[in-house]
Amino acid sequence: MATVDTESQVGGLIRAWRERRRLSQLQLAAQAEVSTRHLSFVETGRSRPTREMIERLAAHLDVPLRERNELLLSAGYAPRYGQRDPDAPELRAVMDAFRTLLDAHLPHPALVLDRCWDVVDRNTATDVLLEGCAPELLEPPVNAIRISLHPDGLAPRIRNLGQWRGHLLSQIRSRLAATGDPRLRSLLAEVSAYPCRDTGTAARADVVVPLRLSMGDTEFSFFSVTTSAMSATDVTIDELHIEAFYPADEATARAFRAP
Repeated sequence: MATVDTESQVGGLIRAWRERRRLSQLQLAAQAEVSTRHLSFVETGRSRPTREMIERLAAHLDVPLRERNELLLSAGYAPRYGQRDPDAPELRAVMDAFRTLLDAHLPHPALVLDRCWDVVDRNTATDVLLEGCAPELLEPPVNAIRISLHPDGLAPRIRNLGQWRGHLLSQIRSRLAATGDPRLRSLLAEVSAYPCRDTGTAARADVVVPLRLSMGDTEFSFFSVTTSAMSATDVTIDELHIEAFYPADEATARAFRAP
């Protein structure tokens, strides 16, 4: 194991991830089955970790694949995890599976979203949700959070805007805490600044946070379920998830029932 005179970049990043996960050196060392002294040397730059050590610590710190590549690069190693375009042949089987799930979810809305909630794919049932949104919000990349909370997007039609806004902001904060992605910090700052007079509180009968959306003179209610590929070894797939909306009441179920 080579030694260096100054704190290495990778050591500082590992320490930052440990602190983000609220673990002490002793706790992480015990979980990763390394000595506390060795972990201290890695974090301070007195020892240069091997590729295997970085991977072991990253796994116990639940570091996402994108950031694992950054750890490896900061230590002078080549990235391990590919990051392909969604249209790449290598991703076709997974993307086809996502498309199958989107189509199978009809007549209810469903979308494939990336880490920052940009829309990668969606089924035709989402068209009715987007009626009346400003054209500029529908230009790619369409962001599901932005279009939901923007005053020229869905916000005027969301009957429980304060409650739904609180739910979405909580989701961004949670993912930001998990990933440290600065793009999420920018998104959070942007959408937090959108006006919202509705404070929004959960109804006593609610067991999940619903999206109560007006369509014409009718109000519909949905809840969402998230699905992802838990065995991903590609950054793109690791960051994708399906957001599927289900009727939250019988009236919505009847209205969206397939003929």
